[in-house]
Amino acid sequence: MSAILLAGAATLLGLTGYLCSRFTQPVRRRYVPFMGWRDVSLATITAALALYLWGCLHVLFLEDQEQAEACERQRPADIPRLVGRRGDFIPLRLVCEASDGRDYSVVIPDYINPSIAVLLLLALACALVSALLHLKQRPTTRKKG
Repeated sequence: MSAILLAGAATLLGLTGYLCSRFTQPVRRRYVPFMGWRDVSLATITAALALYLWGCLHVLFLEDQEQAEACERQRPADIPRLVGRRGDFIPLRLVCEASDGRDYSVVIPDYINPSIAVLLLLALACALVSALLHLKQRPTTRKKG
């Protein structure tokens, strides 16, 4: 988990630095529409990564005992007893496993995974628009003959 946080934080810092560099005067002078859509796509990816890291922090700061207590507090009444816990990274969740084979999620806020999904879909849409605009802008070459 800590490796994901370190790599994610470095990536987040790099993306944020790049996006901030797009506001400089020389860059703004040669801005074309596909660049704007590309940068919007990168901004939504940056927001999704920030949300993912926020969710990871919820798990990182809980010790094993606190994770077990969270599982026990949120255990549905029809589940007999808990037999373990595991962390899933996609979707991000801390899973409490019951003796009857069922499981349920705790600790990670409910808005994290749906928000990440929406942001990534928006990033994909913006990237597609950027690619289409870039292809439209490129000069076409004709074959002789």
